[in-house]
Amino acid sequence: MQRILILGAGTAGTMAANLLRKELSDTYEITIVDEDEIHYYQPGFLFLPFGTYEPSDVMRTTREFLHKGIRYINESVLELSPADDIVKLGDGTVLEYDHLIIATGTHPTPSATPGLESDEYGKTVHDFYTFDGAIALKDALDKFTEGRLVVNLIEMPIKCPVAPLEFTFLAEARFTDLGIRDKVEIVYVTPMSNVFTKPVASEHLGDMFDRRGIKLEPDFYLERVDAEGKKLISYDEREVSYDLLVTVPINMGASFVGKAGIGDELNHVKVDPLNFQSAEFPNIFALGDAANLPASKAGSVAHFAMDTFIPNFANYLMGQPMTHEFDGHANCYIETGHEKALLIDFNYKTQPLRGKYPVPGIGPFSLLEESGVNHLGKLAFRWMYWHLLLPGRHMPVSSEMSMAGKEVVVE
Repeated sequence: MQRILILGAGTAGTMAANLLRKELSDTYEITIVDEDEIHYYQPGFLFLPFGTYEPSDVMRTTREFLHKGIRYINESVLELSPADDIVKLGDGTVLEYDHLIIATGTHPTPSATPGLESDEYGKTVHDFYTFDGAIALKDALDKFTEGRLVVNLIEMPIKCPVAPLEFTFLAEARFTDLGIRDKVEIVYVTPMSNVFTKPVASEHLGDMFDRRGIKLEPDFYLERVDAEGKKLISYDEREVSYDLLVTVPINMGASFVGKAGIGDELNHVKVDPLNFQSAEFPNIFALGDAANLPASKAGSVAHFAMDTFIPNFANYLMGQPMTHEFDGHANCYIETGHEKALLIDFNYKTQPLRGKYPVPGIGPFSLLEESGVNHLGKLAFRWMYWHLLLPGRHMPVSSEMSMAGKEVVVE
């Protein structure tokens, strides 16, 4: 009996477990470990502060999505010994494995920034990258009628890199609808030189900032937070004051990854970006946000990666070459407020371009253009996530990025 151990039952871990259970015979034992009995639809956290979703819309039990024949252990991971093929759990249980898949994600870590974790967290300082944080932020927004709102991205990479922009646009739209936009100053503070990592999309989104009167504070490397004085202070001693701070804390992988010596400086597992395999330990793979891929840490990446990973992993188990290569494909809906959104589609090598998706020339979704249809697509994805993505059912879109119908810009 070959033992496959999966650490993490989030998006990537759950999909991998279900798809492998369907692909492999019963001679392979599949065990998945996760400390959280609740599975959260994390893209939905963005909508909780604005009342678009209720808490029940983004919560399910972890067990209900795991197929029959998958062993589930509800426990934390304490230690990984990759040289010995052993994982130690929080309750002292020791699990041996033949093949290990790490899918423990990446997590907001306020303690990594001096001053961020203070008595003001949950009062004048909030985040929406956690369930509890998003719920608390809703109450704060309901009470915020004037002053300076600062949205601060501390460091990349983060889960869903467009989410801070989405929150900013949704907040601006909310204040406009309430008739208090002239009483609220909105400042977007980022370590990047522009609003987004991809130049083509960044230019488009920057124009939207200008049109909506959102101030951009670029190249701001946060050194510390003065929570009492309500100020962000950069390494070059620039200061940005706030009345309400919505922060995107530094995202870090699981601590056991760092202790095992298989991660980067943020505890994301170092793997080959084409097949997700560890170079040092060939029987270890990392999927989704847990891996240090040069791609967005987004659910779409985990989804598209599965079409490469599953056949590759099956070949690996049979001692055959892994011939499939992941191209880094990602697409992200960007909420822009007033029930509109735009969509970007890109991969490791190709910038977001204009066009239609997923059917070239037809759509129904428009790339790099705001539309109500794109907004509906964003909302519809929640149903697809629960009913198609997690159970490992077929999704009617290609995992590889297509250039068909894209408008290539020649400079």
